[in-house]
Amino acid sequence: MRSEEYKEHFSKNFLLAYPVVLSQLGHIMVSVFDSLMVGQIGTVPLAAASLGNSIFMIVMVFGFGVSFSITPLIAAAEGRKNYTRISLLLLNGLFSNLLLGILLFVVGYFLSPYITYLNQPAEVVKLAVPYINVLFLSMVPLMIFQAFKQFAEGLSFTKQSMYITIFANALNIGLNYVLIWGKLGFPEMGMVGAAWATLISRVIMAVMMGIFVLYANRFEIFRRFITFRHLSFIHMYRIFKLGLPISGQMLFEMGAFSFSAIMIGWLGAKELAAHQIAINVASVTYMMASGIAAAATIRVGNQKGLRNFRAMRMAGLSSFAMGAIFMTVSGLLMVLGNDLIPMLYIDDPEVIRIASYLLIIAALFQISDGVQVVGLGALRGLEDVRIPGLISLIAYWVIGLPVGYVLCFKAGFGVNGIWTGLLVGLSVAAVLLFWRFRRLSYRLSKV
Repeated sequence: MRSEEYKEHFSKNFLLAYPVVLSQLGHIMVSVFDSLMVGQIGTVPLAAASLGNSIFMIVMVFGFGVSFSITPLIAAAEGRKNYTRISLLLLNGLFSNLLLGILLFVVGYFLSPYITYLNQPAEVVKLAVPYINVLFLSMVPLMIFQAFKQFAEGLSFTKQSMYITIFANALNIGLNYVLIWGKLGFPEMGMVGAAWATLISRVIMAVMMGIFVLYANRFEIFRRFITFRHLSFIHMYRIFKLGLPISGQMLFEMGAFSFSAIMIGWLGAKELAAHQIAINVASVTYMMASGIAAAATIRVGNQKGLRNFRAMRMAGLSSFAMGAIFMTVSGLLMVLGNDLIPMLYIDDPEVIRIASYLLIIAALFQISDGVQVVGLGALRGLEDVRIPGLISLIAYWVIGLPVGYVLCFKAGFGVNGIWTGLLVGLSVAAVLLFWRFRRLSYRLSKV
């Protein structure tokens, strides 16, 4: 009977997860195609894209963390059939995301010149600043898109954002070609053209997702409170109260990877370019696993709202299994393609050699990466966000980064040492997050 239950949960998880996986993949593929196409310009532009994307990702995941709080709140309210609460969460979630997107753009824009103090190669910084400023501007439409997306996903509508993201990603590739190399009468903009292509595609994503939510008949019942007089400090406070710890946890994790890029920049442009290749590939599998995590958030949150705690626990555990299986396959593919994949980005033999070693380390931490991101998603469904944030702080900043620093600069392992530190941090996080979900869900299932 138990195996049959798990099969049912695997099926439900998959039906929810695969559109989110493809949608999340679309977000990261913007960075992947930017890097692939910028890499054709040269090693220094690719290194600048690595630096710029590393810093931008810190800002992006902070914004995403707040938006992610909308999904479990709506999933729980939907489980209780509280449509008034869902309607108010739509309005206040959208307004909160818009304000945060504007704030992140303004802060990022005025702080970007200070990356000169990160002790990076001067030629890399010169290219990175204008590139990252345009990316910061794209946070405004991206946060609007996220508000609509997380609302729809909280109600288990996951396919529409997938279609929109795939379309926008295809548009981004075409715009990259036109703007980077100056085709169809446009000026040749180099790597900054890739940033403008990203901005344009994200504006279109926000418009399309907004049209779906605001005009689809299936959401009509939730649009009755879309007026300024229904803006509620209480609902916005609840969104930020749940979302800010999620943002903090994501900052601890993504910040560790971004600070790793800064340390690698101390080694030189070739190491930084190689890091960008390897982190691009690892980010693809991570974002796909985060789709499974999003499904875990929806299903755990929904079953918690229904007070079906046994099903809640099994939904979470089956998500862990799915994440581990998927990331095992991803790791094997990285091992098989570690020499070939870097050649798709660049033709610099030294960069290719360094990146091929980093992909082996990335393959080793795939299972840990999958387990920890699914753990965060499942715990988010339980609205448990503070302790996971503390776990991330300890795993990455107390353990992972110091280990990487020592291995790189004291033991002489170079960039491989920094990536080994990331492997250690991810492994610690995976073990602790899995243990916490099992403990909390077991307690609830015995109620």
